Amino acid sequence: MRIFLAKRVFTLILTLLVATLVVFVVLEILPGDPASVMLGINAETETLNALREELGLNRPVWVRYTHWVADLITGNLGISYTYDVPVSELILSRLTVSFPLALLAMTLSTLIAIPLGILAASNHNKPMDFLVMSFSQIGIAIPNFWFAMLLTLLFSVTLRLLPAGGFAGWDAGIGPVLKSFLLPTIALALPQAAILARVTRSALLEVLQEDFIRTARAKGITNQGALWKHALRNALIPVVTIMGLQFSFLLAGTIIIENVFYLPGIGRLIFQAISQRDLIVVKNLVILLAGAVIVINFMVDLLYAVIDPRLRGGQDV
Repeated sequence: MRIFLAKRVFTLILTLLVATLVVFVVLEILPGDPASVMLGINAETETLNALREELGLNRPVWVRYTHWVADLITGNLGISYTYDVPVSELILSRLTVSFPLALLAMTLSTLIAIPLGILAASNHNKPMDFLVMSFSQIGIAIPNFWFAMLLTLLFSVTLRLLPAGGFAGWDAGIGPVLKSFLLPTIALALPQAAILARVTRSALLEVLQEDFIRTARAKGITNQGALWKHALRNALIPVVTIMGLQFSFLLAGTIIIENVFYLPGIGRLIFQAISQRDLIVVKNLVILLAGAVIVINFMVDLLYAVIDPRLRGGQDV
């Protein structure tokens, strides 16, 4: 287990460093210098020089990169050019919307997908299997932003049961907050549930063909017993992998949904920062979202060792 953990920690650190290098290089090769991009083509020379000095653009590239990485480690993300507040405070305030939304969507997706995947696998080639696969195919095909607009038309415009957008704020209480989150959560969760249901079904069907399942059946265990006692645990590794990737996507990929519902989260912030040419916010948001994806995948790797005890000996399987 120690060897396994050491390998994963080393990979985590190396991947994070590579991610910072990629983000930094991509922004460095943009046409023009960052000060010109942020201020526009009509900016005064004095203003451009002042911003270049503030951003440290007069220093060598390797110095800027090392200082930026050091600032990331210490939590100093600089000051937003547009909002004139520390970027760290700006991101933390938006995370109070995006993180609960992603968590709710992931929870709802899992609660829908795992039972449906098990139901389809236990009724393989039967009408229930066909129904579940039809649902998953439709869920994968429908764009989540189009589904979000349909939900708004039905529950907000026609039935007037839920708000069409906006965020009530945590001070308003849990009830109004949940109302603000309900439609975005459904819009995010159902397409992800469709994918996860297919993966769960496929993983279970593959495990059910293994020799140890046939041996268990030969010893008198029923099909349902073999599925729940033996197959499900062994089928969890690909399911957990997809769940980790999905949570990363939900946390970092909510730009469209947050704009559809006017939610002041990370997705809307990065959209606004790009449109306002606030490269300080864009650079730090991109690396933090990339870091979130990397860290979540690292945590998924650790879950492998919990699910599959063979990994605790340090051997990858």
